[in-house]
Amino acid sequence: MRINNINLDQIKSDIDNAKDNKKLMDACKQLESEFIKIMFKQMQKTANVFQSEDKSHAKSIFEEMYIDELSNKASKTSQLGLAKLIYDQFTKTTIKR
Repeated sequence: MRINNINLDQIKSDIDNAKDNKKLMDACKQLESEFIKIMFKQMQKTANVFQSEDKSHAKSIFEEMYIDELSNKASKTSQLGLAKLIYDQFTKTTIKR
């Protein structure tokens, strides 16, 4: 019975790459979340043009938190797909090097 040599360096490298890829995808999702947040805030400004100006501080904090949560959920469910596009672009660039 012959046992093949196990390349431990290659296995360690593969594990490190998997961890790096997960970190990269997490960063891409955070970037997508920030983009969505900016988009929602601009949409809110446009919609608020027709509303009254008397807005309490508590309401404004609530709206801010609501937009933060919406943008986080949207990026986690990959509704726009922006995180995947950014991730693919980064991985293509690093593979070519």
